[in-house]
Amino acid sequence: MPIIRAEDLRKVYQAGVPVEALRGVSLAVEAGEFVAVQGPSGSGKSTLLHVLGTLDTLTSGRLWLLDTEVSSLRGDALADFRREHIGFVFQMFYLIPEMTALENVMLPLLPYRRKAGFDVEARAKELLARVGLADRMGHLPGQLSGGEQQRVALARALINRPTLLLADEPTGNLDSQAGEEVLRLIEEMRAADGLTVVLVTHDDGVAARADRIVRLRDGRVVEL
Repeated sequence: MPIIRAEDLRKVYQAGVPVEALRGVSLAVEAGEFVAVQGPSGSGKSTLLHVLGTLDTLTSGRLWLLDTEVSSLRGDALADFRREHIGFVFQMFYLIPEMTALENVMLPLLPYRRKAGFDVEARAKELLARVGLADRMGHLPGQLSGGEQQRVALARALINRPTLLLADEPTGNLDSQAGEEVLRLIEEMRAADGLTVVLVTHDDGVAARADRIVRLRDGRVVEL
C-alpha cells in the first residue's frame, strides 16, 4: 500500500465568498518517495500539504496515511497520529525566540517525554549534531543565521522519528547556499531514516531533485 493515498480531496473555505482550494485531488505516494509539489500561486499547494499533514480538515474526500484513514479521525486520536508519524518544515521557521536551539527541537515532545520511548534530549542533541549545529545548541534563534534557524526547524521536525516529512517552501526564505544546505540535509535524512518526503516549492531546481513532480492548477492535479 502507498504511504499516502488520497481520493477526491476537496477543500472549500467558507469565510465570506466560498473558495474552492482543492477540487477533487487524488494521488498516491509510495514509501520512501520524494515528491515535489508545484503550481502557480493559489493553485492549492499549501492547502494540499496541510490536508496531507492533518493540519487542515477536508470538506470531502478520503485520505489514508500509513494504512490509517486519517480523514475519519478526530480530536486526540488525530493529534496522536500526527505527533507519532508526521514532521513539518515551513518557509517561516516558527522558532520560539526565548528558547534555545536545543529547547526548540525538544518542544514538540516535551509534554510527551514519558510516552516517547526514547530520551528526548539525547535525540535532540543527536539531530542538532547531524544538521551541523552541535556547537550552537545553547544559542537563541536571534543569534542564528536564517540557514541555521531552518536547520533547527528541520531537526525539530524529526524529533518524533516521523515516517512522513512535509515541507512547505523550506528554502524560500534562504539564500542559495543556505537553501542548498537545507535541501542536502533533507536528502541525507531521507536516505538515512527511510523518510517519505512531500515538498512544496516554486523553485524548479529544488523540484528537479525529487523523484517525481506533482503539478497543481486551480485546485486540481494536472500532472502526476
